[in-house]
Amino acid sequence: MSDSFTTTVLHITTGTAESVTDLTQDCEEFLTRAAAGRDGLFNVFVPHATAGIAILETGAGSDEDLLAALHHLLPADDRWQHRHGSPGHGRDHVLPALVPPHATLPVIGGSLELGTWQSVCLVDTNVDNPDRHVRLSFLG
Repeated sequence: MSDSFTTTVLHITTGTAESVTDLTQDCEEFLTRAAAGRDGLFNVFVPHATAGIAILETGAGSDEDLLAALHHLLPADDRWQHRHGSPGHGRDHVLPALVPPHATLPVIGGSLELGTWQSVCLVDTNVDNPDRHVRLSFLG
């Protein structure tokens, strides 16, 4: 593997509702330019204290299931010590401990190595901040 590093930042608007945003196409488009048929490592990172990156199936209910599971594990109520923002916002700051703010995936021949039903997703439960930055990086 050579020492070639390329990076870019996506600007994503997630809206005013909790969301799971599929970034797979953006990742693949980045790798078309950055990897150019090479092998290496792809990293996706969200530099926010209230969002995460998940690899999961989308479009068949898994994204809604993830949000439901997070509601069950991290209820939006007044139990949280971190209390600024919308009611229950403290849970948004716990989210990255369960859905990490990054993922690193193999790239083979310039293509992201995902399973048949896997997608790269931004998970955002913070309804107070709809503007997100997502850094995509390739080392290969």
